[in-house]
Amino acid sequence: MANTELKSDNLFEMMKGHLASDAGKELTKKIGLVYQINIAPKKIGIDEVSYVVDLKKGEVTKGKYEGGKPDAIFSFKDDDFIKVATGKMNPQIAFMRGAMKIKGSLSAAQKFTPDIFPKPAKM
Repeated sequence: MANTELKSDNLFEMMKGHLASDAGKELTKKIGLVYQINIAPKKIGIDEVSYVVDLKKGEVTKGKYEGGKPDAIFSFKDDDFIKVATGKMNPQIAFMRGAMKIKGSLSAAQKFTPDIFPKPAKM
C-alpha cells in the first residue's frame, strides 16, 4: 500500500467533526447506512486507501469495513472524489463517465449525496 498523502484525507477528517455536529446527527438518523469509500491516488483499483463512513453510528474511520458488508462501496480517484464531495461534479455523471464505481445496493448509493459532506470553508 502506498503511503501517499491524499487530498481526500483532509475531507474525511472534516467529516468526523461534521458527523458529531447537530446537522451530522440528523444525517445519521435520516440515512442509517454504512459506506466504504476506496480512494486511489491515480487509477481506481491501484494503491487504494479505504475509509468507512458509518451513518448508523455517525463515524468515519480509515480502513476497510469490518462489521460485515457495507451497504455500498464506492471507488474513486482522489481528484474525482474531491469534485463530487464539493459539488463540482454530479455523482450520476461521475458514475456514467467511470469516475466512480459502485458495488452493493444502488438504492443505498443514491442516498450518498454531497449533503453528507461538510461545506468546505477552505480546502
